[in-house]
Amino acid sequence: MGRFCKCNGRLLCMCMLPCMMTCHLLIYIAVSIFVTISYSPPKINLHYVAPGVTANSSALSSHPRGPFWNLRLEDSALWNQLQHVWDRRHNPLLRGNRTGLLKPNAKTPDAEDECVSDCESHKCSVPAMLDFSSLPEHMKAFVTAMHCREYPLLINQPSMCRRNNSSADLDTPMLLIAVKSQVGNFENRQAIRETWGRAGFVKGETSRKGGLVRTVFLLGRQDSSTGPHPDLKNLLDLENQKYQDILQWDFRDSFFNLTLKDLLFWSWLQKHCPTAVFVFKGDDDVFVRTGALLDYLHKEWEEHSLWRAYTNESQMNLIVGDVINNAMPNREPSTKYYIPERFYQGVYPPYAGGGGVVYSGSLALRLKEVSAKVRLFPIDDVYLGMCLHKLGLSPRHHPGFLTFDLPAAERWNTCAYKSVLMVHRRSPKEMLALWKQLQDLSSQC
Repeated sequence: MGRFCKCNGRLLCMCMLPCMMTCHLLIYIAVSIFVTISYSPPKINLHYVAPGVTANSSALSSHPRGPFWNLRLEDSALWNQLQHVWDRRHNPLLRGNRTGLLKPNAKTPDAEDECVSDCESHKCSVPAMLDFSSLPEHMKAFVTAMHCREYPLLINQPSMCRRNNSSADLDTPMLLIAVKSQVGNFENRQAIRETWGRAGFVKGETSRKGGLVRTVFLLGRQDSSTGPHPDLKNLLDLENQKYQDILQWDFRDSFFNLTLKDLLFWSWLQKHCPTAVFVFKGDDDVFVRTGALLDYLHKEWEEHSLWRAYTNESQMNLIVGDVINNAMPNREPSTKYYIPERFYQGVYPPYAGGGGVVYSGSLALRLKEVSAKVRLFPIDDVYLGMCLHKLGLSPRHHPGFLTFDLPAAERWNTCAYKSVLMVHRRSPKEMLALWKQLQDLSSQC
């Protein structure tokens, strides 16, 4: 009898244990809910005043005392100050708030607009800048004209992407090659036409799908400030008559004006070749394995088509190159990339450098639109990164885009190019030799 009672006691304890644990859990939940409901957060004083007319003033309301958006820009340099003004102007929550982010000794936000109508005479004014006279001459020239964005076309190719020169029948190049060149670089352009930039239908190296390729060369005027030069206009006209692939604008062709070639090319693309599927933008001293690049782009296009079928996402935001992250401005005055601290402060956004980059045609049109909200910057690769950052995009790194070339011992090794899409710094003679050497690369390696 005693053993039976002892067994019943154990069973009773085992039965009550889950009930006790459940009760404890319910008590804990009830206490947590009570604490959450009874908590009262501290009161925060908001200083923001919405745009519009107030009872105390007929003028527009003041801007917030503390910014509630993060521009991630220093505001003590000229470019940063000017970009702050545009960020504020294009911010939908702050439209109408015209009190400035400029420093007290700078001009008002509207003062820089006075330059727009005077760009043809190249007498653009900018807000006051300390030590302007101490800047290098090429930086002075950029600063005094950095608001000028529209220049007349001296040589145009309006039928580049039209079938049979029809004004209504657009052609669709798989790849539009846009090469930044200078008037005197006749040999570079001719070498590109005969090798990797050859226009027409180009086969892929592996898939053999290939695609229609069109090539244009982007030029400005001869830079007479660097010394006396022979007048090459007649030679350029003859070249254009023969090949009809030159785009030339009426601005001085200098290193800091390369950014203008991007802007003006995007505008030309929107008007004359908006159906191009992909765009390769590069310098006239790069070498591209065009067939291999077309294979890569076909693969990307097929993946995008599958993705579009599931997401209805029509735009392709592809941009590929040799991506440089967390780069700082070059502060060495003796280099051509020199950017003074009083002009720009901060880290550069991710950008594709090294002489060439490829992006989708739909992204090129978006870059054209967003560039109206990004101040001109004297380094074209960095400026492209700034426009991408404004769109919320980043370039994709591809190891086949070689910024710093192959090792010296491998530069004439045919099989070393098997994984290369673009390599920088090749002379016209080297382009011609390399083009012959790399024919049927897949069968050689």
